[in-house]
Amino acid sequence: MKNKVIYQVNEVKNFKELMNQTVDKYPDNIAYKFKEKTTKEEVIYKEVTYKKVKEDVQALGTTLLNMGLENKKVALIANNCYQWCVSYLAITTSNIVVVPLDKALPEGEIENLILRSKVEAVIFEDKYSNIFKNIKDKNESNLKYYISIGKTNGKETFSFEELVEQGKKELEKEDKKYESIKIDENKMSVMLFTSGTTDKPKAVMLSQNNICSDITALAKYVKLYPQDVLLSFLPLHHTFESTITFLFGFYFGVTVAFCDGLRYIAQNLVEYKVSVFVAVPLVLETIYKKLLKGIDDLGKTKLINKMIKISNVLLKLKIDIRRKLFKSVIDKLGGNLRITLFGAAPMDKDIIIGYNNFGIATIQGYGLTETSPVISAETDKAKRPGSIGYVLPNLEVKIEDKDEDGVGEIVVKGSSVMLGYYEAEEETKKVLKDGWFYTGDLGYLDKDEFLYITGRKKDLIVLKNGKNIYPQELEFLINKLPYIEESLVYAKEQKKKELLIGAKIVYNEERIKEILGEKTEDEYKEIIWEEIKKINQTIPIYKHIKEIQITKEPLAKTTTQKVKRYEEIKKI
Repeated sequence: MKNKVIYQVNEVKNFKELMNQTVDKYPDNIAYKFKEKTTKEEVIYKEVTYKKVKEDVQALGTTLLNMGLENKKVALIANNCYQWCVSYLAITTSNIVVVPLDKALPEGEIENLILRSKVEAVIFEDKYSNIFKNIKDKNESNLKYYISIGKTNGKETFSFEELVEQGKKELEKEDKKYESIKIDENKMSVMLFTSGTTDKPKAVMLSQNNICSDITALAKYVKLYPQDVLLSFLPLHHTFESTITFLFGFYFGVTVAFCDGLRYIAQNLVEYKVSVFVAVPLVLETIYKKLLKGIDDLGKTKLINKMIKISNVLLKLKIDIRRKLFKSVIDKLGGNLRITLFGAAPMDKDIIIGYNNFGIATIQGYGLTETSPVISAETDKAKRPGSIGYVLPNLEVKIEDKDEDGVGEIVVKGSSVMLGYYEAEEETKKVLKDGWFYTGDLGYLDKDEFLYITGRKKDLIVLKNGKNIYPQELEFLINKLPYIEESLVYAKEQKKKELLIGAKIVYNEERIKEILGEKTEDEYKEIIWEEIKKINQTIPIYKHIKEIQITKEPLAKTTTQKVKRYEEIKKI
């Protein structure tokens, strides 16, 4: 793997080292930018330096230790915000286990995870007050401390701000508890519940060394700069956002701006002058389609395509004028966007090439919660659209049970592989064998050691004749239709146990009307079916789609926008 490494980096093994290294280098850099409402009409922008972050982390950590929480567990549930980041670092650097919870979970599931994780304190946003009041009233959990980011409810709830201020006073009195903490980087420090698309969530146990080795390994492939601005859009409880935007960004001393929500991404990219965007393919595909539509509405599609051809010829001569040539396109995304890091699902190759044509680099990564999360990534110098990059230098990967095409299960070993599942020895044994983690993903390595993923083992459709169908391959072809938002390919058992391949297709109502005119849903279905027949002509007969369902309702998804395939197939 040595030849894949581009950058020499400082290794860090725990979050205290990570924090101290960055604060020593960039004390006055802006770590976080966010909006704060003062009245209904007025909004002010706040900026927090790295030096201030460390002061707040030390103060909150001191208070948590004085509450007797060392070696205990603390849950964290809130929208992406400054207090979430401070809480995470204060908890983990105080020898306390952090349990980030999904902010979109229903009340019953939040209560279930509080009980399962056996947390003794919870830091939560004000809107969850009633949920935690109900949990307190039932008196079935281990919870002793309720800490609110926002309003408090008298003696029952502590205020986050007050605990930080209390810690600062203790530090002024030379309280050394926080300073004297020695981090055991190899024990569980983070407990993450997977956002599984089928089974009930498993509690993944990660150490600080797991996550820090992932960060430093990725830093050998991809470089961020202290002047970069990242937009924190995906939920921070999820390991992809937590490791890549929050901790990987922290490692480089970048500025993180908090997104106002899905509908405001375009606006936030502009107002915060975002240069690095960590996202999932669905979001990047939507943005790209809107860019193309804007170009088309101005009647400039032919001109842009001609400019792309010229630009690509110049690139071969090592002359790169893309960002000047396509300045008007990049300006729609804030003018500063230089790189997008994406994972969680594969992205259409044409869209990857499209972003690169405009001078916006795309870097695809792949991983799972159980691997902290990144297993592989493209590098700043080596990209191959359609692949998921090179295996990180701290890991080994092998392909198990290969078929005739070299496709098999991706199995991984190394320092960022989880410790196991919490209180689930049998579940752990199923996926961790002799140090190798069985991902459940199918893929292959090409001759240049680029890794490719073809789909989930669970999603693989095996026909009676032994032929394999990877649903994602067919979904890519369907999703290329300009008025299609997303699709899901499924198999239905027929008589004689033959399988019929079908597709549930979600169309964009506004776009389909623009392109095809006002029609009934049955008429739209007929037109889409004709397009599916054309797709069938380009693929082997055994992969042919034999039936379709169309809808304008989005498919059910997890909070990281992964389609809940099992749930959707149950409906079908």
